[in-house]
Amino acid sequence: MLKLSKSLFAMVAALVLSALLLGCQASRTDAAAENKPAVPPGGVLLRGAGATFPSVLYREWFEAYQKAHPDTVITYDAVGSGEGIRRFVGQGVDAAEQVDFGASDAAMPDDAIARTPQGAVLLPMTAGSVALAYNLPGVEGELKLTRKAYAGIFLGTVKSWNDPLIQKANPGVKLPKLTIATVVRADASGTTFALTKHLDAISDRWREQFGPATVVNWPGNAMRAKGNEGVASLIQHSEGSIGYVGYEFARRIGLKVALLENKEGKFVPPLAPNAIAALSTAELPENLRAWVPDPAGADSYPIVTMTWILVHKDYTDAAKAKALHELFAWTLSQPSQKMALDLAYVPLPESVAKRSLAALETVKTQ
Repeated sequence: MLKLSKSLFAMVAALVLSALLLGCQASRTDAAAENKPAVPPGGVLLRGAGATFPSVLYREWFEAYQKAHPDTVITYDAVGSGEGIRRFVGQGVDAAEQVDFGASDAAMPDDAIARTPQGAVLLPMTAGSVALAYNLPGVEGELKLTRKAYAGIFLGTVKSWNDPLIQKANPGVKLPKLTIATVVRADASGTTFALTKHLDAISDRWREQFGPATVVNWPGNAMRAKGNEGVASLIQHSEGSIGYVGYEFARRIGLKVALLENKEGKFVPPLAPNAIAALSTAELPENLRAWVPDPAGADSYPIVTMTWILVHKDYTDAAKAKALHELFAWTLSQPSQKMALDLAYVPLPESVAKRSLAALETVKTQ
């Protein structure tokens, strides 16, 4: 039997390991090449990633735009606001994850903007309601939740569906003696930020323990899922559950949604007119980051959010910059904004759309 010296053995082992690593790298490269969309000669590929909340609308927009502009190919990965910001900033991101634009329901914090080498411009793009969807077979009619009730549910202090805080707002409704299971986001999420920003505004206990955040160490028996779609699916298959999702995701699969008590003591649904009423109270600052954590008005739905597209101030590829400018100028146009209503989102007020367009003009296109 041939015996190898220690040095020779180490050399052989290193060569074998190098070959394996090269093989893995080649496999990843081949896989990336296979998944890369076909771009026509002279065309431009625009890659985006981020928020799941507006992803249904973005999919419709991008497909319609690409159909009318076949030289522009657009991909969008709905990976959550936190991951979208990470990929947009681009530090420590490999080539397969690099994007030309990001998307976030929590806008973009100052520290992330400061870490972005090419700068960042935030463009309000659309808006919508965060619904509290639930699964209670046999419970008919509309379920009403007071502010104390739904804050208590997510704090883990309201634990049963027949809790007096819930029953009092629903006289005549036979609520089951069933444990409440909350369904929450596992990933860094702008939808989570919208909910927790609201809870921070209405609940002293929430403010002291958690505050507004994109990731929360949820109390109680919370079940976790990725993305709005994952949360909606888990609610659909979990009797006794309640969770927070963009209203479009609840509507699409027929989930029941609660009427929530607003600041004026009225119980309102997460429909577009109620979201529009809430957003009409927002004051948009110069940086275009604004939230309405507890909107006034009898018709206002209490949990609403705008959502933002993130673009760089400067692109090294002039053709890509021009294509991005043309794409988002199109999405901010009135005909495109009207598409949002058909999908249960909220069009931007014309004044806000104009300010987004003005911010888009600051992006260098050559």
